[in-house]
Amino acid sequence: MRKVTNNVSISIDRFLHRNRSILLEILGKNKVQIKVSRTVLEQKKFRFKYHTHYHINSKGKMYHYVYDLSWMQFSDDQILINRAKS
Repeated sequence: MRKVTNNVSISIDRFLHRNRSILLEILGKNKVQIKVSRTVLEQKKFRFKYHTHYHINSKGKMYHYVYDLSWMQFSDDQILINRAKS
């Protein structure tokens, strides 16, 4: 049972790190936020169902986090990518 759990954890951790790398690649080193089309993320094999946590802001919009980076989806298939404030 422990071996199966470890294998699943390792697999999920890989997806999370890959998602973070994709977001960081798109955002770049110096930008705090950028808005891109959902297809940009899909083409890079971003997996939307894998995230570390989420936050709902005062306007009811949900931010999905992958460690220190987040994204929010708009109804027009645009994605806002943010770097968390330190």
